[in-house]
Amino acid sequence: MTINMLMFEFREPEKKFFEKNNFKDYNISFFSECLNEDSVETLPQELLENTNIISVFINSTITQKIINKFKNLRIISTRSTAYDHICLNGCEDKNIALVNVPKYGETTVAQYIMGLIIALVRNIITADKITQKHEPYENFVGRDLTSLTLGVIGTGAIGSSVCKLAQAFGINVAAYDVRIKHELIDKYNLNYVSLEELFKISDIISLHIPYGPETHHIINDDVLSICKQNVYIINTSRSELIDLSALYKHLNNGKIKGIALDITTCESLSYNCKNLSDKLGNTSLKCMEEALYIDKLKSHDNVIITPHIAYATQEAIDTILEKTMINIKNTINGDKMCRIV
Repeated sequence: MTINMLMFEFREPEKKFFEKNNFKDYNISFFSECLNEDSVETLPQELLENTNIISVFINSTITQKIINKFKNLRIISTRSTAYDHICLNGCEDKNIALVNVPKYGETTVAQYIMGLIIALVRNIITADKITQKHEPYENFVGRDLTSLTLGVIGTGAIGSSVCKLAQAFGINVAAYDVRIKHELIDKYNLNYVSLEELFKISDIISLHIPYGPETHHIINDDVLSICKQNVYIINTSRSELIDLSALYKHLNNGKIKGIALDITTCESLSYNCKNLSDKLGNTSLKCMEEALYIDKLKSHDNVIITPHIAYATQEAIDTILEKTMINIKNTINGDKMCRIV
């Protein structure tokens, strides 16, 4: 039996995995575009009727309407840990299995974060820009990392990996998590503190928590007001964790020394994915406002903004795809352990 599968948001680095691995029972069609309510209208009726599996990344939005379009869909696989871009009720109503990749790239992301910290604290980006412009030398004196306190919010797989690397650099680490992981305290010399205390004592703050109602704008105007002068803010998690207007305000008033964001603001303005219907008229006002703040932030030399690439090494991508295909195979064989729905 041949299984018909559509893979959206397919990128060049993913080709190597499928060139090296033969999935003879799968008929896979690859699309660089996102899957959303506009792009689904461009798919041939034959695909809508015969597709058994859909695989997407974080820039696709799978609504009930999209799910209803597919007549024989059995599995939706997201090549990410987060799955809030997929309608759970729609999956349940149609008895469609939803699978994700719970853990990947923790070392890869942690290495990237340490690179961002060094680039900001040692003024590498600013110095490079000034040198390329042949402008007069400015004061690029940085700080020794051992003199700073890194506040890590969330000590899951990625957060704990950041703590491990920070220890190797001799950085003092303050951590916050809803569940204290006692095994990390001695292992990485962690000091667990309250969230308010972390904001007050940290020279660098790095976010490693999922997004939800309770974490919406966890970095906001009030929080930034109590942070240390010349604090650095790093976010490789979700853009919704930070109030960008507050971030911009405190960057301009000098409270924030530097910012590094590895995020995309809104799906319809994503730089990660060719969208078949990337129309400005379909973009929400809130989304446009966030995009404007990103543009404002980018004009500052002490701000680094990258398009969600912290995880993007060939090794991590291969791991994601390997786990994706294993989860799909296991689900077909009746294994429910890897299912969200």
